[in-house]
Amino acid sequence: QGQLVESGGGLVQPGGSLRLSCAVSGLPFSSYEMSWYRGFPGRERELVADINISGSSTRYSDFAKGRFTISRDNTKNTFYLQMNRLKPEYPAWYYCEARAGDYFWGRGTQVSVSS
Repeated sequence: QGQLVESGGGLVQPGGSLRLSCAVSGLPFSSYEMSWYRGFPGRERELVADINISGSSTRYSDFAKGRFTISRDNTKNTFYLQMNRLKPEYPAWYYCEARAGDYFWGRGTQVSVSS
């Protein structure tokens, strides 16, 4: 059974950076496309970014373009979300997802951007 574990969240000041990681186990990592989603209280989760199997193709939501970078290391079964120039907003949970016909989710890591 696949397991995804996020890490790297926390409190950061506006304009700061965070790097989220998602460690994947129990799956053939290099066969799964990976995504990051975020969720605010009372709202549906929204896509932040995704990356294909090889890492050669990425896609970003408008709010993430130019500030966030998704990447993966198929030798470490881990993928990442580098977030720069973070904007002040309500605390959000960031979730990683693996998909290849079936879907697996992590439990999330919280990110707060506040001064």
